[in-house]
Amino acid sequence: MRLIGLTGNIASGKSTVSQMLADRGATIIDADELAREAVAYGSDGHRKIVERWGDDILKADGGLDRVALRQIVFQEPTELEALNSIVHPEVSRLRDDLINEARERGDETVVCDIPLLFERRLVDDFDQIVLVDAPRPLRLERLIRDRALGQTEAMNMIASQMPAELKRARADYIIENDGSLTALEARVDEVWRALHATG
Repeated sequence: MRLIGLTGNIASGKSTVSQMLADRGATIIDADELAREAVAYGSDGHRKIVERWGDDILKADGGLDRVALRQIVFQEPTELEALNSIVHPEVSRLRDDLINEARERGDETVVCDIPLLFERRLVDDFDQIVLVDAPRPLRLERLIRDRALGQTEAMNMIASQMPAELKRARADYIIENDGSLTALEARVDEVWRALHATG
């Protein structure tokens, strides 16, 4: 089984690439989905978050108000680290379970979509690393346009992540996402072939 780490800074187009890899037969394990599961109402993660930040970050139904929480943690690095220390251990446990299930099924290629792969020092967990990247101004534009964020909030989210240059230096494959969808499909095809040409 090939275990591939897929990463990219916010608004790089990683989710689009993840879907393209799924279309080519990869099993996708999405860290964002696991993170939602890790903090679902009634979970340990949910309880710890409420203990730290109080009821102000809850919606009427008891679930997390992600916008309210995001506004707190992306303005203050220590708060973001506190949130990560609650969420990431549980996400890792859930991901390990899914990888083991994929291995038992005999899945050929498993892609773990992990936004903070480098920040969490997970490089050595994977056979190869694929980075999706786009220029910072384009990512800022996408955040403001597609997620209806204000410029300051969007810039804070970008600033909270490791610079793309450092990630590019450590990735095995880089998928540039600064052009058309057709160009992106072609680059994904190239990387898919390369991943399967080795080993």
